[in-house]
Amino acid sequence: MKTIPAPGGSAASASTWRVPFHRAELDEAALTAVEAVLRSGWLTTGSQSRGFETAFAEHLGGEVEAVAVNSGTAALHLGLEALGVQRGDLVITTPYTFTATSEVISHLGADPLFIDVDPVTGNLTADRVDAVVARLQPSVRARITALVPVHIAGFACDMTALQQLATQHGWGLVDDAAHALPSTHDRRLIGTLGDVTAFSFYVTKTLCTGEGGMAVTRDPDLAARMRVMRLHGIDRDVFDRYTTPDAWAYEVVAAGFKYNLTDIAAAIGLTQLRSLDTDQARRAAIATAYSNALATLEGIDTPPMPPPGDQHAWHLYPLRVRDGTAVRGALIRQLASRGIGASVHFIPLHHHRHYQRTYRLNVDTFPDATRLFQQEVSLPIFPAMTDEQVQMVVEAIPAALADARSEVSLPTV
Repeated sequence: MKTIPAPGGSAASASTWRVPFHRAELDEAALTAVEAVLRSGWLTTGSQSRGFETAFAEHLGGEVEAVAVNSGTAALHLGLEALGVQRGDLVITTPYTFTATSEVISHLGADPLFIDVDPVTGNLTADRVDAVVARLQPSVRARITALVPVHIAGFACDMTALQQLATQHGWGLVDDAAHALPSTHDRRLIGTLGDVTAFSFYVTKTLCTGEGGMAVTRDPDLAARMRVMRLHGIDRDVFDRYTTPDAWAYEVVAAGFKYNLTDIAAAIGLTQLRSLDTDQARRAAIATAYSNALATLEGIDTPPMPPPGDQHAWHLYPLRVRDGTAVRGALIRQLASRGIGASVHFIPLHHHRHYQRTYRLNVDTFPDATRLFQQEVSLPIFPAMTDEQVQMVVEAIPAALADARSEVSLPTV
């Protein structure tokens, strides 16, 4: 087995982490698949990408169409564009996310309408959305055309309630599932609900191709539009233009984007897809071990578990430190000094200069998102983690937390 170490942090290089925050894993099958693509002489979108789309759709149950793209951001952008989001529209989304979720709304000339999140899960809820929308002026409500929830850490949103609300108002629903492969809601895989689902295959994700993504839909018209728009608005895939004698002729039917996935990335994705369920089981086992060991630690909240019968992707394990930002930051430093990587997900959008200036937001605008951010520490959770490494993390946290509290002059408890 060959692995690729994650980049090092400020306190340790990649080679000195006892437990890195993340490590991407490529097995021999992935290396062989990539070599076959390199030897084929065709490196961009082609047979591997198509095979990946087919296999991905089948994994979700075969009732969807999958469109391979070069990032989860591209998948979000294509989904909203296919639904007709345009300049002057409002799109409801969450401030507790990475900037990609919102920036694609801006790229279409629309504006995000941020709504604060559930204080436990970090997800948008239908109740909160409904309450905010009910207070809007009719002219503002009329501008809303779509809803973009995010399944934070891999804990699925209540898609049933959100879809009912979207249908009631005539909104499109594009769920950001960058964290949520293979999560379920009501025993159905994320990707089979809503109008379009956007997955990310970035290097840290539960299925990684380095860079890549997939837009998934049950609507063939939306799928067709996304396929055209992912490659400059051309009416046929690039591979088609070089495989038959008369395939050179094509037409540009819209001003599209450069969002296609390469066959190199798709070949990696196909091998990763085969181990997806096994990898999720390992992530779930690590999450259970963390929660069992840390649940009684004073001042700490472990992440919520999914409802009975449903599955959490466990892209992240978001521990909450009730002491707040100063201790949270000190804890990350203390873990790093012990050779353990950790991170924070996310700095909410209303804490960033661009969103404050553009949408007149401030750090107090969304208190629940802010509180979650101030408390959050993402612990290492990746399939290649050994039981010994999991135990290292578990054993390090109590002492690291005590030292973190001392560092900021808080009493230990």
